[in-house]
Amino acid sequence: MSTNAKRVFFILLGVAIFFIFFYAPQFSPAVDPSGKAFELSQQGKAAIGLFFLASIWWVFEVTPIGVTSLMIGVVQALFLIRPAKEAFRDFMDPTVLFILGSLLIGLAFTKSGITKRIAYKMLDIVGENTRMILLGVFIVTALLTHIMAHTAVAATMFPILVTILALYNGDNSDGKPSKFGKALFIGMAYTAGAGSICTLLGGARNPAAVGFYTQFTGKEVSFVDFSLHLAPFGWASVFIIWALLMFLYKPEKSHIPGLRNKARSEYTKLGPINSKEIYVSVVVALALAMLVLQSLIPALKTMDRSVPLLLAGILFFLSNILTVDDLEKKIPWNIVLLFSGAMSIGFCLWQTGAAQWIAIKWLGMIAGAHWLVFLLAVCFLVLLMTNFIMNVAAIAITLPVALVMAQYLGVNPELILYGATAMAGMPFLLLIGAAPNAIAYQSKQFTTSEFFVSGIPASAAIMVLLVIMTYTYWPIIGMPALLR
Repeated sequence: MSTNAKRVFFILLGVAIFFIFFYAPQFSPAVDPSGKAFELSQQGKAAIGLFFLASIWWVFEVTPIGVTSLMIGVVQALFLIRPAKEAFRDFMDPTVLFILGSLLIGLAFTKSGITKRIAYKMLDIVGENTRMILLGVFIVTALLTHIMAHTAVAATMFPILVTILALYNGDNSDGKPSKFGKALFIGMAYTAGAGSICTLLGGARNPAAVGFYTQFTGKEVSFVDFSLHLAPFGWASVFIIWALLMFLYKPEKSHIPGLRNKARSEYTKLGPINSKEIYVSVVVALALAMLVLQSLIPALKTMDRSVPLLLAGILFFLSNILTVDDLEKKIPWNIVLLFSGAMSIGFCLWQTGAAQWIAIKWLGMIAGAHWLVFLLAVCFLVLLMTNFIMNVAAIAITLPVALVMAQYLGVNPELILYGATAMAGMPFLLLIGAAPNAIAYQSKQFTTSEFFVSGIPASAAIMVLLVIMTYTYWPIIGMPALLR
């Protein structure tokens, strides 16, 4: 089948699945553990169909991913799933603006020369072994997510990785993707997620999950307790991801002779740190400090997390670090649109009740199962949902139902909390699952289908790690699987 024929096939497949759901007879209601029934409305059926349509178009790239996102808003309005005002209002959700602010910070890092300075210094430390270079990148990425939102980390790391890839390619670069490039950027996206589960600061899903747990159990979870349970999970995931990508995308070169000397030479050429680099570093540090203080100072909690990053971006334009040319030509608007559409379909599934209906149906199927089957079913559902909708929404939909069911099965609610939160941080299948995935896609080193295929064994490995943690580390630190 020719490339054009495949494209037409997947375009029509997505459209066909949408109409199958749109015109399907009424589905049976979902019944939660308390006996409350949830009907799936016509709008809910259509939302599920639109979800499959968008997923197929995104995975197989039948059109630019930003155009698929525009289609999401148009279809909602055209088929009366949601009013146009609601569907398109989500395109400028604060989360999308947070991503835009992160991209502006990454661009400022690049223009000021900070990214080259960091890249050369890191290469001087890790040496010339390509496997160690990749491991070094993954460790730095994961470490930064302990104190920064993983979106900001990905935007910061991206230009550094571009510099490393250029040094790897040398003078023989023909612009084609390489196995090293695939491992470098896919690994950055994956380890940004893995690192973000280690502390409460890594992502909004973490405090949200703790909030639901406290609401249902009345027990508080401290910053230290959270990290004690999930930091080992996150770091084990980082090394598993590294090993897996070394198997899937073994670098073409095992060593890059002379790389360390070249990195030192290039670092020397940069000269001493200049005023522009200091200014950018101070502005970004203050923005990140505001994000960290949001979780500590009550007065700042009402301020959306996009505000500090957008403020930093405005300051960069006012000081001419960034220009209108950067805004028009260097901001990847395709990626911004991708997340605009992702927010719209996520809210669509949520507001029409489709996501809640799916969650209750799925968990209801295993209500009387063995506790381990129940745990895996909950975590697998979160893992899947977080690839399609906001991870906070995946937690908000799944965790309350799962915590109620856990009481009937005698399962420790802490196990549900930490297992679900870990899965919500690692959407390894689709670009829309997390901003780092989409940012990594800018490298043009991999296709959406390659990302999806790589994510299958990565997701399976994380599920296996969950079982291992459940039987080993967590009981050792006082978290048994079952309530006594």
